[in-house]
Amino acid sequence: MTSDLAAALRHAIGATRAGDVAGATRLIQDALSARSTSIPVGPRPSAPQRSVLHLVGTPVRDDKPRAAPANREQPGGATSVQDGTAPRPRRSLGAVVRALSQGRPGLDAFGSLPGMGAMARPPAEPLPDGARFTTRSFACAAGSRGYKLYIPAACAEERPPLGLVVLLHGCQQNPDDFALGTGMNALAEIHGLLVAYPGQTSASNASSCWNWFNPADQRRDAGEPAILAGITREVMREFGLDREQVFVAGLSAGGAMAAILAATYPDLYAAVGVHSGLAHGSASDVVSAFAAMRGDGGAASHDIRNRTKPSEWPVVRTIVFHGSADRTVHPVNAQRIVEAAGLSGDPMREHGRSPGGRAYERTITMDAGGHSLVESWLIEGAGHAWSGGRAGGSYTDPSGPDASTAMVRFFLDF
Repeated sequence: MTSDLAAALRHAIGATRAGDVAGATRLIQDALSARSTSIPVGPRPSAPQRSVLHLVGTPVRDDKPRAAPANREQPGGATSVQDGTAPRPRRSLGAVVRALSQGRPGLDAFGSLPGMGAMARPPAEPLPDGARFTTRSFACAAGSRGYKLYIPAACAEERPPLGLVVLLHGCQQNPDDFALGTGMNALAEIHGLLVAYPGQTSASNASSCWNWFNPADQRRDAGEPAILAGITREVMREFGLDREQVFVAGLSAGGAMAAILAATYPDLYAAVGVHSGLAHGSASDVVSAFAAMRGDGGAASHDIRNRTKPSEWPVVRTIVFHGSADRTVHPVNAQRIVEAAGLSGDPMREHGRSPGGRAYERTITMDAGGHSLVESWLIEGAGHAWSGGRAGGSYTDPSGPDASTAMVRFFLDF
């Protein structure tokens, strides 16, 4: 180990003990990638603009300046390499990463996303007359989590809901922030949908990320999947819903966990939406998580994906959103999610532009009856943010095509 690398690791340990998880994670990633590391811990200079990989083969550039979210740290955390030329992490340092993670519970692969600071609860939105946004909790043998449930006015009048969407926030977000940013409650009011927003806790992950990279949280009837499935079943029983009316979606770490739920509970969810996430089985520890986020490695692990999935289980229809200029989760992961869906057919491609000016490519695979089985949106120039989201929430891109509307349309198959 070189003296510079040893010094970097010493500073990472010191930063972790001081509570600077973002700075420590940055130093770890720099060490794993064999890049030069600046010591002591401090803000990283702005990186030069670089070409990014467009999945249809056309290089694009992300030249549009990004405004940092209000009251949050400036970029300086883990930055995804988009050109695919970075070396893979050095596995020999895995023990160091694990030791650091044990020193501060919840050290995670998304813990240093650009712009992430403490998430304050956003102001409550006014509810339509008769609608409710309730705070609940669920507990089972695997653990407990709180969640919020949006009940539209139509359901409050004792009319049955059309369905349920389970929506999983990203790191350093919470149910209120995610509801505001996605605008999903307004769509739920229009279509008569329930929306459940499970909340991750800082006790389970220091950055409030879902633990998508832990093997214990990638299996059926264990860990976070068991808790989230339990929340889903609880709402289904209360409102008399069946599997064809139940859907799950998420952003970033929440998107990765949504993909896990689709893979481990296909008997529970009819469709899944993954925004800026990763396929089930993409990682088995922090080191491989960084590699997967950067776009390194092959397809998701068949061993993890198929460990508990009988072949007779139903198909889970899949919709994917990803920005071509995502510097946190490489856009190649969108294609890996599509491949993991395991659905065959001749895809159709169309190109368009959102009212906000974002160009996109939409790829659709349909069944013989003309119903969409897989739909993938690649949004040119977009970063790591909910496409078409509202500016009041964190990690949103209001200029992109509306991911929330597209997902609800896909879920309800109209």
